[in-house]
Amino acid sequence: MSQAPPAPRDREGSRDNGLAVRAAAARALAPVITGKGSLTGLDDHQVVARDRALFKALCFGTCRTLPRLEALAGKLLAKPFKARDADVQALLLLGIHQLLYLRIPAHAAVGETAGAARLLGKEWATRVLNGCLRRLQRESAELQAEVDRDPAVALLHPRWWLKALRQAWPDDWRAICEANNTPGPMTLRINRRHGDREMYLDRLAAAGIQARLCAHAPDGLTLETPRDVETLPGFTAGHVSVQDESAQLAAVLLGPSLAPRPGARVLDACCAPGGKTAHLLELFDIDLQAVDSDAARLARVEDTLARLGLAATLAEGDATARDWWDGTPFDAILLDAPCSGSGVIRRHPDIKRLRRPSDIPRLAELQARLLDNLWPLLRPGGTLLYATCSVLPEENAEQIDAFLARTPEAVATTPSDMAWGRASGAGRQLLPEPDSHDGFFYARLERHPA
Repeated sequence: MSQAPPAPRDREGSRDNGLAVRAAAARALAPVITGKGSLTGLDDHQVVARDRALFKALCFGTCRTLPRLEALAGKLLAKPFKARDADVQALLLLGIHQLLYLRIPAHAAVGETAGAARLLGKEWATRVLNGCLRRLQRESAELQAEVDRDPAVALLHPRWWLKALRQAWPDDWRAICEANNTPGPMTLRINRRHGDREMYLDRLAAAGIQARLCAHAPDGLTLETPRDVETLPGFTAGHVSVQDESAQLAAVLLGPSLAPRPGARVLDACCAPGGKTAHLLELFDIDLQAVDSDAARLARVEDTLARLGLAATLAEGDATARDWWDGTPFDAILLDAPCSGSGVIRRHPDIKRLRRPSDIPRLAELQARLLDNLWPLLRPGGTLLYATCSVLPEENAEQIDAFLARTPEAVATTPSDMAWGRASGAGRQLLPEPDSHDGFFYARLERHPA
């Protein structure tokens, strides 16, 4: 069994707060466990400030361990809860997660989780929850051994995910699962307009914050312990941003095309939430247009650029169409394509529940349409960088191989001598690693005359 690191301890305080944070977590989780919602945009302001870390740990931790929690819940319940009581089911899962994975006193995990049913208007459930959780305390070893006979339970992934990962990476699939089940580290990207990462490492040390240099991203630092961004020196002034090491490598791969061309015209398609957009603007003198189909996410890009003191042309638009394009070719295009998110499950554990096997071919078809639509917008000699946060070949190596086969003027120029990742078709694949980078795929293509 791979267990996540413990969450913050349930602090001493009123019983009312303990009930409220668990009831809030149950409300947030109910749409996820029924497949009708996600943790994206989770609002931790619905609980008091001191309980926000616990609230997030409960929500994300329960999603991360959901297959195992549901299997145990099935053993503990005499009969399943009705569909209208998904919030009570969520409370039971929260209670099991606390008992098995968090450093929360058992009396609080049981009593305050059961008691939270009253705040959901379902007092009848308190006795059921209390009985189930106390039974788990008594029979924990036996029940866990029983459910862990199923690999999908023991590895905390639905069966179809295990099948897909095993087929794609027969020698690495277990390591991928283990990485997915461990929260990812907090990695920073230094804004070189305000100094280099060695200077910022000194600033962190002076503030009592421990960090280390990233192995592959030249602007990256990884914190020993995640923390609120507002406590980072210079964050509000735009000196630093949060971005995984894998995502920072987009600028490394585009650098040879952009650095020698001051004023290069660049398109960042599917740009939200804007981390790569900002990184390119921090490093290069370019004229950048950023396009995304989601107005709310595009607003986040605008906020990010404002904090960093950067400027780009932002447009709400569908990158499978061209109604947002002014007709002038681009010197470089970054296509950070919509994907399964299979490389970032550790940061978005609700993906395990919300993705379906049918999503993969649908996403692959969308990625192909994006490539075919954007490629003609690239000038001859220009560079397109295709990126996904996926580890599935259908979205990555196979996608690019098919594009190259139908596009004679496209030539792969992905470097073969990089110290990170591994060759995968015409691209380069990174698999998620504990305490290091997320899973990511890159393929760099150059447009030659037909």
